[in-house]
Amino acid sequence: MAHFGYEVERFSNGVSMILGETYIVLVQAEEPHLSLGFHRKRVGLNHLAFHAQSREQVDQIAEWVQSNGYTLLYKERHPHAGGPNYYAMFCEDPNRIKVEVVAPYGT
Repeated sequence: MAHFGYEVERFSNGVSMILGETYIVLVQAEEPHLSLGFHRKRVGLNHLAFHAQSREQVDQIAEWVQSNGYTLLYKERHPHAGGPNYYAMFCEDPNRIKVEVVAPYGT
């Protein structure tokens, strides 16, 4: 999130991320909900998508993701996993939440 200018504030059971009027809070679920585990294909959050400033920023974030040991999704189709005219990066964060970073159209 820092790549996009968010201020990150961690607390005992979660994290807040703030950028202007946008405020995202993720909180760790308590038992018994943890026994089910998280999966983006279950009810709830599927993924978070962010607009990059350029294709170069998409590439920089994709490189950072891989060099820091996170999973780049659809690697065999990267950066066009969303289609031939869609330049984006898809990855999983440490909690297996899918994150998408997409370049402006036509850049």
